[in-house]
Amino acid sequence: MNPTSPTPRQFLAMAPAGTRVVVRYRIDGGFTDALGDLLGCGESECTVRTRSSDVDIPLDLVVAAKQVPPAPPRRGSRRT
Repeated sequence: MNPTSPTPRQFLAMAPAGTRVVVRYRIDGGFTDALGDLLGCGESECTVRTRSSDVDIPLDLVVAAKQVPPAPPRRGSRRT
C-alpha cells in the first residue's frame, strides 16, 4: 500500500456524498461488496445506495473502498 494513500475509512470520510464507490466489507463467512452512490459517512458507519437498496456498513468491517466510474447507461428493452 502506498504510504500516502488514505485508508478505506479515511477515503469514505473524505469522499463527497454522491461519489460512486465500491466498498468491500466483512460478513459472516467471508466478504461482500456494496457498489453504488455514497450517501454519507459518519463516525461509525457509511451508507451506500446500491441498485436494490440503501446499505448501512459499519466502518469497523470495511476492508477496502474506492471510487469507481459512473454506471453505464441502462439498455432499453429489445423489441422483436
